[in-house]
Amino acid sequence: MNSEQLLELALNLGAPWRVEELSFTGQQGSQELKIRIGYAKCSKFEDANGQSCSVYDSEVRHWQHLDFFQHRCIIECKVPRILDSTGKVKTVVVPWAREGSGFTLLLEAFMMSLIESEMPVSRVAQLLGVNAPRVWVVFNHWVSRALRGDCCKSLTRLGVDETSSKRGQDYIAVAVDLDQRRVVAVTEKRNRESVQRVSEILKTKDATTAQISEVSMDLSPSYIAGVSETFRSAKITFDRFHVVKLLNQAMMEVYRIECAWHRELKGNKYTFVRNRDTLSSKQEANLTMFTEAYPSLGEAYRLKVLFNDLWDMADAQEARSFVIDWCTEVERKRIRPLMVFAKTVRGHLTGIVRFVETRISNGILEGINSKIQLAKRRARGFRKIKNFMNMIYFLCGRLKMNYPHQTL
Repeated sequence: MNSEQLLELALNLGAPWRVEELSFTGQQGSQELKIRIGYAKCSKFEDANGQSCSVYDSEVRHWQHLDFFQHRCIIECKVPRILDSTGKVKTVVVPWAREGSGFTLLLEAFMMSLIESEMPVSRVAQLLGVNAPRVWVVFNHWVSRALRGDCCKSLTRLGVDETSSKRGQDYIAVAVDLDQRRVVAVTEKRNRESVQRVSEILKTKDATTAQISEVSMDLSPSYIAGVSETFRSAKITFDRFHVVKLLNQAMMEVYRIECAWHRELKGNKYTFVRNRDTLSSKQEANLTMFTEAYPSLGEAYRLKVLFNDLWDMADAQEARSFVIDWCTEVERKRIRPLMVFAKTVRGHLTGIVRFVETRISNGILEGINSKIQLAKRRARGFRKIKNFMNMIYFLCGRLKMNYPHQTL
Protein backbone atom coordinates (compact mmCIF):
# COMPACT_ATOMS: atom_id res chain seq x y z
CA MET A 1 0.00 0.00 0.00
CA ASN A 2 1.48 3.35 -1.03
CA SER A 3 0.97 6.69 0.71
CA GLU A 4 -1.82 7.79 -1.65
CA GLN A 5 -3.82 4.65 -0.94
CA LEU A 6 -3.22 5.08 2.80
CA LEU A 7 -4.63 8.62 2.70
CA GLU A 8 -7.60 7.47 0.63
CA LEU A 9 -8.47 5.08 3.45
CA ALA A 10 -7.89 7.80 6.09
CA LEU A 11 -10.13 10.23 4.21
CA ASN A 12 -12.71 7.51 3.55
CA LEU A 13 -12.67 8.20 -0.19
CA GLY A 14 -14.65 5.99 -2.53
CA ALA A 15 -14.89 5.79 -6.29
CA PRO A 16 -14.56 7.86 -8.34
CA TRP A 17 -12.50 9.99 -5.91
CA ARG A 18 -8.81 9.24 -5.46
CA VAL A 19 -5.63 10.84 -4.12
CA GLU A 20 -3.55 11.84 -7.11
CA GLU A 21 -0.58 13.66 -5.63
CA LEU A 22 1.10 14.52 -2.34
CA SER A 23 3.53 17.42 -1.98
CA PHE A 24 5.32 19.42 0.67
CA THR A 25 5.69 23.15 0.15
CA GLY A 26 7.37 25.88 2.19
CA GLN A 27 10.63 26.06 4.08
CA GLN A 28 11.96 23.71 6.72
CA GLY A 29 10.00 24.17 9.94
CA SER A 30 6.95 25.71 8.26
CA GLN A 31 6.12 23.14 5.62
CA GLU A 32 2.62 22.45 4.36
CA LEU A 33 1.30 19.13 3.12
CA LYS A 34 -0.92 19.42 0.07
CA ILE A 35 -3.15 16.50 -0.86
CA ARG A 36 -4.48 16.75 -4.39
CA ILE A 37 -7.66 14.78 -4.96
CA GLY A 38 -9.07 13.96 -8.38
CA TYR A 39 -11.40 11.50 -10.03
CA ALA A 40 -11.20 8.94 -12.79
CA LYS A 41 -11.48 10.11 -16.39
CA CYS A 42 -15.01 9.98 -17.86
CA SER A 43 -16.51 9.76 -14.34
CA LYS A 44 -20.14 10.64 -13.89
CA PHE A 45 -21.81 12.17 -10.83
CA GLU A 46 -25.39 12.01 -9.63
CA ASP A 47 -27.50 15.16 -9.51
CA ALA A 48 -30.21 15.96 -6.96
CA ASN A 49 -32.66 13.72 -8.84
CA GLY A 50 -30.30 10.72 -8.79
CA GLN A 51 -29.46 10.99 -12.49
CA SER A 52 -25.88 10.28 -13.62
CA CYS A 53 -24.44 13.35 -15.31
CA SER A 54 -21.20 13.99 -17.19
CA VAL A 55 -18.69 16.59 -16.07
CA TYR A 56 -19.32 20.01 -17.62
CA ASP A 57 -16.19 21.76 -16.28
CA SER A 58 -14.35 22.15 -12.98
CA GLU A 59 -13.03 24.73 -10.54
CA VAL A 60 -10.08 24.46 -8.15
CA ARG A 61 -11.05 24.48 -4.45
CA HIS A 62 -9.01 24.23 -1.26
CA TRP A 63 -9.91 23.03 2.25
CA GLN A 64 -7.93 23.13 5.46
CA HIS A 65 -7.65 19.66 6.98
CA LEU A 66 -6.37 18.28 10.29
CA ASP A 67 -2.65 18.88 10.69
CA PHE A 68 -0.36 16.12 9.44
CA PHE A 69 1.94 15.69 12.45
CA GLN A 70 3.28 19.25 12.94
CA HIS A 71 2.50 20.34 9.38
CA ARG A 72 -0.50 22.28 8.14
CA CYS A 73 -2.52 20.15 5.73
CA ILE A 74 -4.47 21.41 2.71
CA ILE A 75 -6.70 19.42 0.37
CA GLU A 76 -6.89 20.61 -3.21
CA CYS A 77 -9.36 19.40 -5.80
CA LYS A 78 -10.64 20.43 -9.20
CA VAL A 79 -14.26 20.11 -8.17
CA PRO A 80 -16.40 18.98 -11.10
CA ARG A 81 -19.46 20.86 -12.23
CA ILE A 82 -22.18 18.94 -14.01
CA LEU A 83 -25.04 19.77 -16.32
CA ASP A 84 -27.91 18.25 -14.34
CA SER A 85 -31.15 16.69 -15.60
CA THR A 86 -32.89 20.10 -15.49
CA GLY A 87 -30.24 21.67 -17.73
CA LYS A 88 -28.62 23.71 -14.94
CA VAL A 89 -24.90 23.72 -14.14
CA LYS A 90 -24.31 22.49 -10.57
CA THR A 91 -21.17 22.04 -8.49
CA VAL A 92 -20.73 18.51 -7.15
CA VAL A 93 -20.76 18.24 -3.35
CA VAL A 94 -17.52 16.59 -2.24
CA PRO A 95 -17.69 13.89 0.48
CA TRP A 96 -14.95 15.31 2.70
CA ALA A 97 -16.45 18.79 3.28
CA ARG A 98 -19.83 20.43 3.55
CA GLU A 99 -20.97 22.81 0.86
CA GLY A 100 -19.58 26.34 1.20
CA SER A 101 -17.02 25.52 3.89
CA GLY A 102 -13.29 26.03 3.67
CA PHE A 103 -12.64 23.24 6.20
CA THR A 104 -12.99 19.49 5.94
CA LEU A 105 -15.68 17.76 7.98
CA LEU A 106 -13.02 16.16 10.15
CA LEU A 107 -11.47 19.52 11.00
CA GLU A 108 -14.89 21.02 11.77
CA ALA A 109 -15.63 18.07 14.05
CA PHE A 110 -12.26 18.65 15.75
CA MET A 111 -13.16 22.33 16.30
CA MET A 112 -16.47 21.34 17.88
CA SER A 113 -14.72 18.76 20.04
CA LEU A 114 -12.31 21.39 21.37
CA ILE A 115 -15.18 23.75 22.20
CA GLU A 116 -17.05 20.89 23.85
CA SER A 117 -14.00 20.23 26.02
CA GLU A 118 -14.26 23.78 27.44
CA MET A 119 -11.79 25.59 25.17
CA PRO A 120 -12.80 29.20 24.32
CA VAL A 121 -13.52 29.83 20.65
CA SER A 122 -10.76 32.44 20.43
CA ARG A 123 -8.26 29.85 21.68
CA VAL A 124 -9.51 27.26 19.17
CA ALA A 125 -8.96 29.78 16.38
CA GLN A 126 -5.47 30.55 17.64
CA LEU A 127 -4.59 26.85 17.87
CA LEU A 128 -5.73 26.17 14.31
CA GLY A 129 -4.23 29.34 12.87
CA VAL A 130 -7.51 30.80 11.59
CA ASN A 131 -9.62 33.87 12.35
CA ALA A 132 -12.13 33.47 15.19
CA PRO A 133 -15.12 34.54 13.00
CA ARG A 134 -14.46 31.50 10.78
CA VAL A 135 -14.67 29.20 13.80
CA TRP A 136 -17.91 30.91 14.84
CA VAL A 137 -19.36 30.25 11.37
CA VAL A 138 -18.60 26.54 11.75
CA PHE A 139 -19.93 26.46 15.32
CA ASN A 140 -23.18 28.25 14.42
CA HIS A 141 -23.75 25.95 11.43
CA TRP A 142 -23.66 22.76 13.51
CA VAL A 143 -25.66 24.19 16.41
CA SER A 144 -28.31 25.59 14.03
CA ARG A 145 -28.47 22.22 12.30
CA ALA A 146 -28.98 20.46 15.63
CA LEU A 147 -31.67 22.97 16.62
CA ARG A 148 -33.61 22.20 13.45
CA GLY A 149 -33.80 18.59 14.60
CA ASP A 150 -34.73 19.40 18.20
CA CYS A 151 -38.19 18.32 19.34
CA CYS A 152 -40.28 19.52 22.28
CA LYS A 153 -43.49 17.54 21.75
CA SER A 154 -43.46 16.32 25.36
CA LEU A 155 -42.88 19.75 26.90
CA THR A 156 -45.57 20.72 29.43
CA ARG A 157 -43.77 22.56 32.25
CA LEU A 158 -41.71 25.62 31.37
CA GLY A 159 -39.34 27.75 33.43
CA VAL A 160 -38.56 31.30 32.28
CA ASP A 161 -35.74 33.45 33.62
CA GLU A 162 -33.16 35.95 32.42
CA THR A 163 -29.40 36.23 32.56
CA SER A 164 -26.96 38.97 31.62
CA SER A 165 -25.27 38.69 28.24
CA LYS A 166 -22.65 41.34 28.94
CA ARG A 167 -21.77 43.77 31.68
CA GLY A 168 -24.47 46.31 32.40
CA GLN A 169 -28.13 45.86 31.61
CA ASP A 170 -27.96 43.62 28.53
CA TYR A 171 -30.12 40.58 29.21
CA ILE A 172 -31.38 37.50 27.43
CA ALA A 173 -34.42 35.39 28.29
CA VAL A 174 -33.90 31.67 28.80
CA ALA A 175 -36.69 29.07 28.76
CA VAL A 176 -36.13 25.62 30.26
CA ASP A 177 -37.98 22.30 30.10
CA LEU A 178 -38.38 21.72 33.85
CA ASP A 179 -38.83 17.97 33.41
CA GLN A 180 -35.93 17.31 31.05
CA ARG A 181 -33.79 19.99 32.74
CA ARG A 182 -32.57 21.54 29.50
CA VAL A 183 -32.71 24.87 27.70
CA VAL A 184 -35.31 24.87 24.92
CA ALA A 185 -35.39 28.55 23.91
CA VAL A 186 -33.10 31.58 24.17
CA THR A 187 -34.03 35.06 23.00
CA GLU A 188 -32.92 38.65 23.44
CA LYS A 189 -34.23 41.08 26.08
CA ARG A 190 -36.45 40.28 29.07
CA ASN A 191 -39.87 41.69 28.30
CA ARG A 192 -43.34 40.72 27.11
CA GLU A 193 -42.09 40.29 23.54
CA SER A 194 -39.42 37.88 24.77
CA VAL A 195 -42.14 35.47 25.93
CA GLN A 196 -43.79 35.73 22.52
CA ARG A 197 -40.49 34.90 20.82
CA VAL A 198 -40.06 31.90 23.14
CA SER A 199 -43.42 30.57 21.91
CA GLU A 200 -42.34 31.08 18.30
CA ILE A 201 -39.13 29.13 18.91
CA LEU A 202 -41.11 26.32 20.53
CA LYS A 203 -43.40 26.14 17.49
CA THR A 204 -40.36 25.34 15.34
CA LYS A 205 -39.76 22.41 17.71
CA ASP A 206 -43.27 20.96 17.32
CA ALA A 207 -44.52 22.41 20.62
CA THR A 208 -47.78 24.36 20.81
CA THR A 209 -48.64 27.03 23.34
CA ALA A 210 -51.72 25.01 24.34
CA GLN A 211 -49.63 22.08 25.59
CA ILE A 212 -47.84 24.22 28.21
CA SER A 213 -49.76 23.66 31.44
CA GLU A 214 -47.31 25.15 33.97
CA VAL A 215 -44.91 28.09 33.89
CA SER A 216 -42.43 28.97 36.64
CA MET A 217 -41.00 32.49 36.62
CA ASP A 218 -40.14 35.51 38.74
CA LEU A 219 -42.57 38.31 39.58
CA SER A 220 -41.69 40.45 36.56
CA PRO A 221 -44.82 42.30 35.32
CA SER A 222 -43.67 41.98 31.70
CA TYR A 223 -43.24 38.20 32.05
CA ILE A 224 -46.65 37.92 33.73
CA ALA A 225 -48.28 39.83 30.88
CA GLY A 226 -46.38 37.85 28.25
CA VAL A 227 -47.28 34.45 29.72
CA SER A 228 -50.93 35.43 30.24
CA GLU A 229 -51.22 36.51 26.61
CA THR A 230 -49.16 33.77 24.98
CA PHE A 231 -49.54 30.63 27.11
CA ARG A 232 -53.21 30.98 27.95
CA SER A 233 -53.62 27.37 29.08
CA ALA A 234 -50.73 27.62 31.55
CA LYS A 235 -50.97 28.29 35.26
CA ILE A 236 -48.24 30.41 36.80
CA THR A 237 -46.09 29.40 39.76
CA PHE A 238 -43.95 32.23 41.01
CA ASP A 239 -40.44 31.07 41.62
CA ARG A 240 -39.79 30.31 45.28
CA PHE A 241 -36.18 31.54 45.11
CA HIS A 242 -37.21 34.96 43.75
CA VAL A 243 -39.84 35.34 46.47
CA VAL A 244 -37.31 34.44 49.17
CA LYS A 245 -34.85 36.88 47.60
CA LEU A 246 -37.41 39.69 47.94
CA LEU A 247 -38.05 38.68 51.55
CA ASN A 248 -34.33 38.73 52.33
CA GLN A 249 -34.00 42.15 50.69
CA ALA A 250 -36.77 43.42 52.97
CA MET A 251 -34.94 41.91 55.97
CA MET A 252 -31.75 43.68 54.85
CA GLU A 253 -33.58 46.98 54.65
CA VAL A 254 -34.76 46.53 58.25
CA TYR A 255 -31.17 45.72 59.23
CA ARG A 256 -29.83 48.86 57.48
CA ILE A 257 -32.41 51.06 59.25
CA GLU A 258 -31.41 49.59 62.61
CA CYS A 259 -27.69 49.99 61.80
CA ALA A 260 -28.22 53.71 61.27
CA TRP A 261 -29.18 53.92 64.95
CA HIS A 262 -27.10 51.11 66.44
CA ARG A 263 -23.56 50.95 65.07
CA GLU A 264 -22.76 47.78 67.04
CA LEU A 265 -24.94 45.84 64.53
CA LYS A 266 -22.57 46.51 61.63
CA GLY A 267 -20.81 43.52 60.14
CA ASN A 268 -23.64 41.11 60.88
CA LYS A 269 -26.00 41.53 57.91
CA TYR A 270 -25.62 37.98 56.57
CA THR A 271 -26.49 36.64 60.01
CA PHE A 272 -30.09 37.71 59.42
CA VAL A 273 -30.59 36.22 55.94
CA ARG A 274 -28.76 32.90 56.12
CA ASN A 275 -30.46 29.74 57.31
CA ARG A 276 -30.00 29.37 61.04
CA ASP A 277 -28.52 25.88 60.74
CA THR A 278 -25.67 27.26 58.61
CA LEU A 279 -24.55 29.85 61.17
CA SER A 280 -21.36 29.50 63.15
CA SER A 281 -21.57 29.37 66.94
CA LYS A 282 -20.47 33.04 67.11
CA GLN A 283 -23.09 34.11 64.55
CA GLU A 284 -25.73 32.12 66.42
CA ALA A 285 -24.83 33.89 69.65
CA ASN A 286 -24.92 37.32 67.95
CA LEU A 287 -28.28 36.53 66.38
CA THR A 288 -29.80 35.66 69.74
CA MET A 289 -28.32 38.74 71.39
CA PHE A 290 -29.38 41.23 68.70
CA THR A 291 -32.91 39.91 68.23
CA GLU A 292 -33.48 40.21 71.97
CA ALA A 293 -31.80 43.63 72.31
CA TYR A 294 -33.56 45.28 69.35
CA PRO A 295 -37.28 44.42 69.25
CA SER A 296 -37.99 45.68 65.71
CA LEU A 297 -35.11 43.68 64.30
CA GLY A 298 -36.11 40.63 66.32
CA GLU A 299 -39.74 40.85 65.19
CA ALA A 300 -38.71 41.23 61.53
CA TYR A 301 -36.46 38.19 61.81
CA ARG A 302 -39.26 36.17 63.45
CA LEU A 303 -41.64 37.07 60.63
CA LYS A 304 -39.02 36.20 58.00
CA VAL A 305 -38.50 32.75 59.49
CA LEU A 306 -42.24 32.26 59.87
CA PHE A 307 -42.95 33.08 56.21
CA ASN A 308 -40.54 30.38 55.06
CA ASP A 309 -42.75 27.75 56.72
CA LEU A 310 -44.92 28.17 53.62
CA TRP A 311 -42.58 26.09 51.45
CA ASP A 312 -43.09 22.95 53.55
CA MET A 313 -46.89 23.06 53.52
CA ALA A 314 -48.86 20.43 51.63
CA ASP A 315 -52.38 21.87 51.44
CA ALA A 316 -53.01 24.84 49.12
CA GLN A 317 -55.98 26.21 51.08
CA GLU A 318 -54.04 26.04 54.31
CA ALA A 319 -51.09 27.76 52.65
CA ARG A 320 -53.31 30.54 51.29
CA SER A 321 -54.81 31.22 54.72
CA PHE A 322 -51.34 31.15 56.26
CA VAL A 323 -49.98 33.76 53.84
CA ILE A 324 -52.99 36.05 54.29
CA ASP A 325 -52.63 35.86 58.08
CA TRP A 326 -48.90 36.51 57.78
CA CYS A 327 -49.49 39.64 55.68
CA THR A 328 -52.09 40.86 58.17
CA GLU A 329 -49.64 40.44 61.05
CA VAL A 330 -46.92 42.31 59.14
CA GLU A 331 -49.30 45.20 58.55
CA ARG A 332 -50.22 45.19 62.25
CA LYS A 333 -46.52 45.30 63.28
CA ARG A 334 -45.91 48.30 60.95
CA ILE A 335 -42.40 47.22 59.90
CA ARG A 336 -42.26 49.19 56.67
CA PRO A 337 -39.84 47.09 54.50
CA LEU A 338 -41.83 43.95 55.33
CA MET A 339 -45.08 45.82 54.60
CA VAL A 340 -43.81 46.53 51.08
CA PHE A 341 -42.98 42.84 50.67
CA ALA A 342 -46.40 41.85 52.05
CA LYS A 343 -48.10 44.11 49.50
CA THR A 344 -46.17 42.32 46.71
CA VAL A 345 -47.17 38.94 48.14
CA ARG A 346 -50.86 39.88 48.24
CA GLY A 347 -50.68 41.01 44.62
CA HIS A 348 -49.18 37.67 43.54
CA LEU A 349 -50.82 35.41 46.09
CA THR A 350 -52.25 32.74 43.79
CA GLY A 351 -48.97 32.16 41.93
CA ILE A 352 -46.92 32.08 45.16
CA VAL A 353 -49.23 29.62 46.91
CA ARG A 354 -49.38 27.45 43.78
CA PHE A 355 -45.88 26.21 44.62
CA VAL A 356 -47.51 24.04 47.31
CA GLU A 357 -49.34 22.14 44.54
CA THR A 358 -46.75 22.09 41.73
CA ARG A 359 -43.46 22.03 43.65
CA ILE A 360 -41.80 23.62 40.62
CA SER A 361 -39.32 26.46 40.74
CA ASN A 362 -36.51 27.99 38.77
CA GLY A 363 -33.97 26.19 40.93
CA ILE A 364 -33.12 24.18 37.82
CA LEU A 365 -32.52 27.44 35.99
CA GLU A 366 -30.24 28.63 38.76
CA GLY A 367 -28.10 25.53 38.20
CA ILE A 368 -28.16 26.03 34.44
CA ASN A 369 -27.13 29.66 34.99
CA SER A 370 -23.72 28.47 36.19
CA LYS A 371 -23.30 26.72 32.84
CA ILE A 372 -24.41 29.90 31.09
CA GLN A 373 -21.63 31.79 32.85
CA LEU A 374 -19.27 29.11 31.51
CA ALA A 375 -20.79 29.72 28.07
CA LYS A 376 -20.01 33.41 28.45
CA ARG A 377 -16.38 32.62 29.20
CA ARG A 378 -16.18 30.12 26.35
CA ALA A 379 -17.73 32.66 23.97
CA ARG A 380 -15.27 35.28 25.22
CA GLY A 381 -15.04 38.20 22.83
CA PHE A 382 -18.24 37.32 20.97
CA ARG A 383 -19.39 40.20 18.79
CA LYS A 384 -22.82 38.85 17.94
CA ILE A 385 -25.44 37.90 20.51
CA LYS A 386 -26.29 34.92 18.29
CA ASN A 387 -22.89 33.42 19.13
CA PHE A 388 -23.59 33.60 22.86
CA MET A 389 -27.13 32.23 22.53
CA ASN A 390 -25.93 29.30 20.40
CA MET A 391 -23.23 28.58 22.99
CA ILE A 392 -26.00 28.32 25.62
CA TYR A 393 -27.89 25.86 23.41
CA PHE A 394 -24.68 23.90 22.87
CA LEU A 395 -23.88 23.60 26.58
CA CYS A 396 -27.36 23.46 28.11
CA GLY A 397 -29.74 22.29 25.37
CA ARG A 398 -28.78 18.61 25.26
CA LEU A 399 -28.84 18.83 21.49
CA LYS A 400 -28.05 15.87 19.29
CA MET A 401 -24.96 17.04 17.43
CA ASN A 402 -24.48 15.17 14.19
CA TYR A 403 -20.99 16.21 13.21
CA PRO A 404 -18.76 13.14 12.71
CA HIS A 405 -17.77 12.35 16.33
CA GLN A 406 -16.80 8.79 15.46
CA THR A 407 -14.01 9.92 13.15
CA LEU A 408 -12.03 11.69 15.87
